[in-house]
Amino acid sequence: MFVKTYNQSGEEAAKILLPKDVFGLDSNPDLIWQITRSQLANQRQGTAHTKTRGEISGGGKKPWRQKGTGRARHSSSRSPLWRGGGTTFGPRNDKIWKQGISKKMARKSLLVALSEKAKANELIVLESLELNGPKTKQMAVILNTLRSKIDGFNKAKALLILAKLDKNAVLASRNIPGLETIEVRNINTLQVLSFKYLILTKETISELRNTLIKKKTFSKEE
Repeated sequence: MFVKTYNQSGEEAAKILLPKDVFGLDSNPDLIWQITRSQLANQRQGTAHTKTRGEISGGGKKPWRQKGTGRARHSSSRSPLWRGGGTTFGPRNDKIWKQGISKKMARKSLLVALSEKAKANELIVLESLELNGPKTKQMAVILNTLRSKIDGFNKAKALLILAKLDKNAVLASRNIPGLETIEVRNINTLQVLSFKYLILTKETISELRNTLIKKKTFSKEE
């Protein structure tokens, strides 16, 4: 699949062929659902906590005698039926929400997500990204120029994927609404799907392939 590349002025520079083993995989919605579900679950802090009737202080004395008052019988003022009483089946902070996923599945789902973005023409490939310093104004000018010249990119959220840590790019973009940055080594399926567009450089594409595609090794005997 060929895609257009742009310079920092938003002008078309060339066309490049995307690596098929990264951006050419078939759709796999079941795998995407499984991985995103697990990644969302793993983000949960699980700090919500309610007390049962056995953990609420007080309520040891029977509110009134069992018979003869004409009122309903109660054993404790800390019953879930009472205001200020315990909670039945409420959230507990001892629940483990984490869901394990294999590295192979996580890698495959990320490749599928990248392929879906490529098929939907939601990749913006830059020849390079060069900043004079950690200047938000310069990054904003580049982004606004791309938004004005690329159809559909107007106010959509975008994820800038860096081949390696670039402090200038990170600092320059962190105060721009609708734009986030991440390194290739930290990217996952959920982040890719959380943004409408992905902004990459040609260096980023090479780094994605080097990181996600395992090269087969052969022994000397073979």
